[in-house]
Amino acid sequence: MTEAAENDHHEDAPEGGPSRLRLALLVVFLVGLFVLGAATGWTDRFTLEGIRETIAGAGLWGFAIFIGAFAVGELLHVPGFLFVAAAVLAYGRLAGGAAAYVGAVVSVVVSFAVVRAVGGRALGGLKNARVRKILDRLEERPVRVVAILRLLLWMAPPLNYALALSPVRFRDYLIGSAVGLVVPIALASAFLDWFIQYLL
Repeated sequence: MTEAAENDHHEDAPEGGPSRLRLALLVVFLVGLFVLGAATGWTDRFTLEGIRETIAGAGLWGFAIFIGAFAVGELLHVPGFLFVAAAVLAYGRLAGGAAAYVGAVVSVVVSFAVVRAVGGRALGGLKNARVRKILDRLEERPVRVVAILRLLLWMAPPLNYALALSPVRFRDYLIGSAVGLVVPIALASAFLDWFIQYLL
């Protein structure tokens, strides 16, 4: 992940679109990861109560386990809200909210790093006028656009993939995601009971 961040930091212009083989490998990788998670039962283990009990019973290692599980869960398409709720229930609204925020940022960064490492910046080479218009706005104000998308879509895996495959730099992605996730995580932590009632 560090190497990917350093490469993005030094590359201002998006690279040429990767080969179709590289995109095919990305699809195979993501589908394979999802199938593996379902086949091994990993996905089934990511329940609200299961996550809460695991981190609450892990003592000092609980936070580290939570961050790791959040990152893996994001790759397996486990709803990020489950981790937010579990952290708040395990640690309380303030500490749990802070843990959920850190976990959310780390999880979308890991997802970005994995997808970009495999698929490159495929969207940067597209010529479709509508797509180019969106990409132009992203390139003009990357931090603002990423922050707004995060505010609206939270930790949605498809958003992670699209941004990873776009020309956006890692630094801008990280800052935009960190800014955009503040409000959603804060609201989810403050109104957890309402969210659990209507989302779970």
